[in-house]
Amino acid sequence: MNLDELKTLNIKDIGGWPMLPKMAVLLALLLAAIFAAYWFDWNAQMEQLEKSREEEAKIREEYLGKKKQAINLDIYRQQLKEIEQSFGALLKQLPNKSEMDALLVEINQAGLGRGLEFELFKPTPEVMSEFYAEVPVTLKVTGGYHDLGNFAGDIAQMPRIVTLNEVKIDVAKDGRLSMDAVAKTYRYLDEAEVAARQKAERDALAAKKGGKK
Repeated sequence: MNLDELKTLNIKDIGGWPMLPKMAVLLALLLAAIFAAYWFDWNAQMEQLEKSREEEAKIREEYLGKKKQAINLDIYRQQLKEIEQSFGALLKQLPNKSEMDALLVEINQAGLGRGLEFELFKPTPEVMSEFYAEVPVTLKVTGGYHDLGNFAGDIAQMPRIVTLNEVKIDVAKDGRLSMDAVAKTYRYLDEAEVAARQKAERDALAAKKGGKK
């Protein structure tokens, strides 16, 4: 069928058309229906399907993660037990409030035992943290080079945690060395102190919120 024959076709009598034009029209209508269905319906459904697939993948990943945790639960419990034991061992290195005086005496005795002279030994206000308090002690000692070194070594080897900070060494008038430092030790807070600190923080937060009204 050529172009002239197509021009003679009567649009009102499609049933009388030859087979080839009929098939072409039916195919065009079918494609138009498919496109319309995709555009107005299937497209949204496919987007929803894609979202559902992503959600399924996310849920599957979460499930596998939880399954892995459940399988390794005994291992995690053992690790937690080991961490608690390690924490307990570290906690034992921190004196409680009643033991602080004895520890300060030990620091003083460590210097005297090395023949050092204390010109200053002054505990300063504690610096509070969530579960422990930092106890700084400002000190100034005079002695020989080796005596100062041995004193620092004795401090480092104490069973309790004590560190020397802000160390400054000068030559004294008599030719010996003078060391200024801040010895810091730490103590853990007892339950009453922790509770009091938490209450103070809550009160401060409540007062701050109340002041903003």
